[in-house]
Amino acid sequence: MSKALKITLWVLGSIAMVAVVAWRWAGGLETDPITDDPHVVHGNLAGKPRQCGPAAIHAAMAHADGASPAIVGDDMRAVVAEIASDAYEGRAPGSAGDLKARQWIAARLAGIGIEPGGTEGYEQPFELVSVETELPAAWSFSSGYSAAPRTGFVASVANQRDRARLADAELVFVGYGIQALEYDWDDYKGRDMAGKVLVMLNNDPHWDEDLFEGERRLYFGRWTYKYEMAARLGAAAAIIVHTDASAGYPWQVIETSLAGSRFELPDEGEPRLEVTAWLTEAAASELLASSGHDLDALTETAQSRDFAPVPLGVRTGLELNARLNRVGSANVIGVLPGGDEALRHEAVVITAHHDHIGVAADAAEGEDAIYNGALDNASGVAQVLSLAKALAALPEPPRRSVVFALVGAEEQGLLGSRYYARHPTFPAGRISANVNFDGASIWGEARDMIFVGLGKSSLDEVAANVACYLDRTLKGDQFPDRGYYYRSDQFSFARIGVPGIYLDGGVEIIGRPEGWGRQRIDEYTANNYHQPSDELTDDWIFEGMVADTRFGLLATWLIAQADEMQSWKPGDEFAAARAAAFESLAGEQ
Repeated sequence: MSKALKITLWVLGSIAMVAVVAWRWAGGLETDPITDDPHVVHGNLAGKPRQCGPAAIHAAMAHADGASPAIVGDDMRAVVAEIASDAYEGRAPGSAGDLKARQWIAARLAGIGIEPGGTEGYEQPFELVSVETELPAAWSFSSGYSAAPRTGFVASVANQRDRARLADAELVFVGYGIQALEYDWDDYKGRDMAGKVLVMLNNDPHWDEDLFEGERRLYFGRWTYKYEMAARLGAAAAIIVHTDASAGYPWQVIETSLAGSRFELPDEGEPRLEVTAWLTEAAASELLASSGHDLDALTETAQSRDFAPVPLGVRTGLELNARLNRVGSANVIGVLPGGDEALRHEAVVITAHHDHIGVAADAAEGEDAIYNGALDNASGVAQVLSLAKALAALPEPPRRSVVFALVGAEEQGLLGSRYYARHPTFPAGRISANVNFDGASIWGEARDMIFVGLGKSSLDEVAANVACYLDRTLKGDQFPDRGYYYRSDQFSFARIGVPGIYLDGGVEIIGRPEGWGRQRIDEYTANNYHQPSDELTDDWIFEGMVADTRFGLLATWLIAQADEMQSWKPGDEFAAARAAAFESLAGEQ
């Protein structure tokens, strides 16, 4: 079939599709008539037609939807079955399984017809520092308390050297360990933290909707922020008190994630701690009780703007040894060049991470030791590859270029996407948006779609139009206390000013009772998240993945076709970074 005939048939099909349903669409994003919540958008409510966007936008979605048959569940199953198999040994950064996965994904992109988009063919190599800390038999404190390794604490050498030492260092309780002038909040009150060991709570203040956005966890509540803040203040170490509620996952996730090699990008001169550590809630309670303090009472005092650091009257010495190694990994990047001469130098970046945790070094004989990472995140890789296949099947490319970035070392702190953000293949000021997939819905097709980041940018309207077209309910993060926006790769893009959509499936599974989907997610988090049991099993249902990838296809097309770049809403925490990215391009042609 000639290209001209292919395009003709495509256009006729698109026109017919528009004619059938165009009467339902002719407006913009509206407040939901049932809930009066502008962050919840329904499709066809009880058969009542909805206005879902201008006719031109509907026509664009109908056109892109013609490629949806290229999104096939069996293709996705094949991807997950391949890279989540034992042959890839958990895809730990720098491992043989990591290299094998990257090569397989690159070959898949080439087979689809996606051009190389990395700095070396399909790859964008980056270096990592592997740090494997040897935990001591106990961590002792001057109060007489000793914490047991793994069951009571984990600690890591954080200085990128082979040894870290705390010498008779003073412990200070610093509440949430947050300094946020925009919220009139400062847990440090100007006190000198140099050389001290800071003990802090997980999460951020969450009991008031007008303070740190209430239940929604911000970056201030993430462990990465807390360690960064402590380092900037010159502390020697920081200890975060883990609770399942404040973390959003059980202690075993901390234990398994930090028990083996931990990876970092090479030191570029930023402030660093000597030691980063976690204590279980029980261990923290015992430590504080041994020094005459009560964890619950200290937590209560921390829930006030008037809080000031509390010296605990306890000191500690600790010596940690580490094995350091430099290893190479890479982001796998393909590009579909844009078809519009004026806009092809701009891009939409589609991401999913290809890495996982690897193999447990201390597994007992006969015990499953491979962290296969099937849901997290072979499933996301499968979605991105299917989306790439669909876009490549269109008779003409979108106006903007589309970058498919299967990034590495996400499980180590978003390192691959952070590296890409520092060295983007398109300047940050020319990336319209990021669309991210991290853990697909394997429980069935959902009535709703969760958009982590809803309410932050102009992407709200994009997602609302797609949701209405697909007759799905658009919702914001259903687990706002877990801070998902700051835990997946779209955050690396947000930090350089690029708005993002993190599509996280839905919880209202069709044909299942209310609450069933949320229960499945909670069970996965408790039993399989970052465990060897995260494997492809016969009960996976791929219809939901297909539907969600179709949603991503239409959203990507609208972003790529739009006349204007996507933007943050005024006053958003990342709006200044967007302005700086645009400013850096000033004067360029």
